[in-house]
Amino acid sequence: MDAKNLIGENFRISLESIRSHALRTALTVAIIAFGIMALVGILTAIDSLKYYLTENFSMMGSNTFNIRNRDMVVHMGGDHSRPKVNKNISYHEAMAFKENFKLPVSTSISTNGTGIATLKYNNQKTNPNIQVIGIDENYIYNAGFEIEFGRNISVHEVATGAHVVVVGSAIVESLFISGENPVGKIITVGPGRYRIVGVMKEKGSSMGFSGDRNCLMPVNNVRQYFSRPNMNYGISVRVDDPEMMDAAIGEATGIFRVIRGDQIGKPESFSIVKSDNIANMLLSLTGQIRLGATFIGLITLFGAAIGLMNIMLVSVTERTREIGIRKAVGATSKTIRNQFLAEAVIIAQIGGLLGIGAGIGIGNILSVFIGSAFIIPWVWIIMAVILCFIVALLSGIIPANKAAALNPIDSLRYE
Repeated sequence: MDAKNLIGENFRISLESIRSHALRTALTVAIIAFGIMALVGILTAIDSLKYYLTENFSMMGSNTFNIRNRDMVVHMGGDHSRPKVNKNISYHEAMAFKENFKLPVSTSISTNGTGIATLKYNNQKTNPNIQVIGIDENYIYNAGFEIEFGRNISVHEVATGAHVVVVGSAIVESLFISGENPVGKIITVGPGRYRIVGVMKEKGSSMGFSGDRNCLMPVNNVRQYFSRPNMNYGISVRVDDPEMMDAAIGEATGIFRVIRGDQIGKPESFSIVKSDNIANMLLSLTGQIRLGATFIGLITLFGAAIGLMNIMLVSVTERTREIGIRKAVGATSKTIRNQFLAEAVIIAQIGGLLGIGAGIGIGNILSVFIGSAFIIPWVWIIMAVILCFIVALLSGIIPANKAAALNPIDSLRYE
């Protein structure tokens, strides 16, 4: 019998054995499938989150940095470290930086007015969860937003604190249910009336990274009508040439140290955060989750390997007489060993394929909730197939060798 026919014969005999022991096979397949599902599912979810974070933070580009009054710290597990908080950045400090930073960059300042505003238009109103932000003419560009209808707030409107707004798409959906053009309409924001001059392109509202519920006003208008003691301002700088990033950060640090009155030799009383550093900080936290998922999956696969070995050992015992008959009609020990190994591989791969399918489905549930892309983790799929093959070989080699070593005379007499 040539090699091709021998492989086909081993495959046929393995399927017949699997069908004849359907219950035990199903249990073993389920154990393997759960292990692969845990591994592929969690890793797929992590890849979905990684894709989402990368896409959302890349909208600001790797050539943007922000000046804040506090460090950026992401808490994980039992880490209760507090970020370093300095005194708030005042409007005059922010404006002084914008006026003195002479590099060919886009510099913007902004401040939060309130996060619980209610907007009204005729008889329609929004929920009290609208974020009012005071901005200048460069904020929308620096933040990576786009104007879909209308225009941006002008330099003159920023300087005079005009009653104009640029709103997010979710606000338009809430106030203009009849589908009319919102540009030019007068809406009520808090105690004041404002004219809509622009509508931002929709970005989605997953995980709080969206601007769809933002109401953007001239910063001087927010200073006047949403004023509170010691308001804090943020500064954003967007560099057109990424190669200028380090030089721009160095220049910005020097200028703002002077503005803030930081003494020579003392640390800065502010923090500079690159936009891609925020994403990298969040993505680095997924390493622990990935490690835990891998550990859980490997433990489950170890249990599956034990279960598979057990079913194969029982199969050898139950099929002792069958093995004796095959050897009596000319089957070699190598043929018997290969048949049992083929059976173990088929069971493991069936479990692996079921686990891969379930893992991809479960992992992409997160994609649906956060609005990420559908992820097919080809690397983890290939790894899962290889792991199943290794599990099958390790679990099947001992039973296969035991079957191959049986004496045909003793096997034929086995009751």
